[in-house]
Amino acid sequence: MNNHSELLSRSLGVLYPFILITGIYVTVNGHLSPGGGFQGGAVLAAIFIIKHLVLPIHDTRLERIQMVEKLALIFILLFPVAFIFSKLNISFPGFNSIYLVGMNILISLKVACGLSLIFFRFVYYETK
Repeated sequence: MNNHSELLSRSLGVLYPFILITGIYVTVNGHLSPGGGFQGGAVLAAIFIIKHLVLPIHDTRLERIQMVEKLALIFILLFPVAFIFSKLNISFPGFNSIYLVGMNILISLKVACGLSLIFFRFVYYETK
């Protein structure tokens, strides 16, 4: 029996770009308005979760998501060190906002991968 809802898959297929744009907007404008890396990452993780809920195909490679999450963590740790030891923050006045946007993007990537991994681990391993 096929329990796949055509209405749900079509309507969420239309919503994917809007969810993506909202997640990117919340992430990039987090230093100017409420939002930031965590909130944007949670919105971006919703894309992976909705995709699986609409069409539950077990083709997601958890190792790849884990590797991206680990790389994001490494860059989150290295980015402030590079900011502290660089001389650009003294001579370039807009560097602080570039730093904040960069950190928001890295944190968003880390949160999106982390929440997606939590969801997929529950789906793949806890349902057996």
